Amino acid sequence: MIILKSDIQIAQEAEMKPIIEIADQLGLDKEDLELYGNYKAKLKLDVFNKREDKEDSKLVLVTAMTPTPAGEGKTTTTVGLGQALNQRDKKAMNSHP
Repeated sequence: MIILKSDIQIAQEAEMKPIIEIADQLGLDKEDLELYGNYKAKLKLDVFNKREDKEDSKLVLVTAMTPTPAGEGKTTTTVGLGQALNQRDKKAMNSHP
C-alpha cells in the first residue's frame, strides 16, 4: 500500500535554504533583493531591466481577471511551472506579491 504524504508533511520536512543562497544560484546579487528575513525576498524592479538583453532571460506573469472565494490558482500554476522548468534544467524561480 502506498501512503502519500500531505502537503503540510512535505513542507515540514523540507530544509529551507537562505534566500541569498538561492539568488546566488540564479546569478542575482544581494543588492537585487528586497529582503524579508532570511528566507523570503522580492526582486527589485531594476533586475528585470538589467536582464532584458540576455537571450536566456524570460519573465512569465501569471495573472487572473476576476477573483473567486477560493482563488484562481495563480500560485499553484506558478509553482508547477517553476518545478517543470527546473526539471528541464532551466533556472527558474517563483515570485509572489
